[in-house]
Amino acid sequence: MDTSEIERLIQDAIPDADVLVQTDDGHLFTARVIAASFAGQSRVKQHQMVNAALKSVLDSGALHALALQTSAPE
Repeated sequence: MDTSEIERLIQDAIPDADVLVQTDDGHLFTARVIAASFAGQSRVKQHQMVNAALKSVLDSGALHALALQTSAPE
């Protein structure tokens, strides 16, 4: 799995998201997702929204280690 594919999946599900996905080793990924649709949502809800966007690759095991940083724009 590459970073651009993860970014695309998140942006397809959360169109207003500004997404940056990085990896050092191709196995552990970090994603920073900033979206207006996160406004008023708890951090848990924000993470659930991102995880829902990635459900197919998480369930298949293609993506198994993802650290999330989520927020609404300031």
